[in-house]
Amino acid sequence: MTDLQAHLLVVDDDERIRGLLQKFLIRSGFLVSTARDAAQARRLLGGLDFDLLVLDVMMPGEDGITLTRDLRRTMAIPILLLTAKGETQNRIEGLEAGADDYLVKPFEPKELLLRINAILRRVPQAKPTETLPKSLHMGAVRYDPDRGELWRGADLIRLTATEVQLMRIFAAALPGGFTIGRVFGGETGAMQGAQQVQGDGRLILDHQNAHPTSKPAAS
Repeated sequence: MTDLQAHLLVVDDDERIRGLLQKFLIRSGFLVSTARDAAQARRLLGGLDFDLLVLDVMMPGEDGITLTRDLRRTMAIPILLLTAKGETQNRIEGLEAGADDYLVKPFEPKELLLRINAILRRVPQAKPTETLPKSLHMGAVRYDPDRGELWRGADLIRLTATEVQLMRIFAAALPGGFTIGRVFGGETGAMQGAQQVQGDGRLILDHQNAHPTSKPAAS
């Protein structure tokens, strides 16, 4: 693994479990996206790079074993299966499908964290690529790849974990000294292009018009 935060995808049809796992793993230092089923997971995997998949086995529709077996035909992403079935045959089935590890519910969050870290340690470390630029500029907006911070002038703008990941992808794709505008064809194109990045209505560069991080009132 690299020094960047690992990006995990948690797939579980139980909304409560998804939320709990996401909060715990974010507190543990990961970037975390979630999916409610195999179909949503496929859409996310088709558009973003993930370092590890935490996948529930017993989901309606396409189950975790079937999804694991199918992903293994085209992807090498590490997969940790979660399931309420703890019998030996169930574990063998999951591992034969291509899973890297198998954790039986209920489990201690600490054990999940240890297993995730163990899997990530086994992943070959990527060779260092071209050094990221120290900052990316678009008009009054500046992004710091090392800190994962977006600034408008002296104001720090809040980013979600997904937005941080997307900005890092932009930064990694740009040679040093280039601006985001170069990717989309000038500053106007950059704004239009960035507005197409997220499909959930939350636009990265719309933060320019959002409320920046509050500054303490002068005493």
